[in-house]
Amino acid sequence: MWAIYALLSAVFAALTSILAKIGITGIDSNLATAIRTAVVLVMAWGIVFMTGVQKQITNIGTRSWVFLVLSGLATGLSWLFYYRALQMGDASRVVPIDKSSVVISMILAFVVLKEQVTWQTVVGGILITAGTFVLIL
Repeated sequence: MWAIYALLSAVFAALTSILAKIGITGIDSNLATAIRTAVVLVMAWGIVFMTGVQKQITNIGTRSWVFLVLSGLATGLSWLFYYRALQMGDASRVVPIDKSSVVISMILAFVVLKEQVTWQTVVGGILITAGTFVLIL
């Protein structure tokens, strides 16, 4: 089931890039990011309340709060830089560079999370990196 969610994530991420590139025309990228963030905020909390899981907020431990806040800060910075790059460059070149986060995430998963390094992940990471360079040349 996780693969279906991952595929849907990829589809919506692709739509995000194209819709954002069209939407930021003529406006400041930081303002565009703020608008996008507000929409995500309302949507996420709407889903939380519709599913009734808001009751679980008191069960969240300090460690989880710290890492979720740090993740939120990283997301915000990623979006700000991404929108600025989209505003300045071609989506067909910005998006592959942004998606190189896959390789960076894999490396961090090995180093920080101690996930197993396999020949498939190494080869896949190399191919993603090579593909990114081909696309941005």
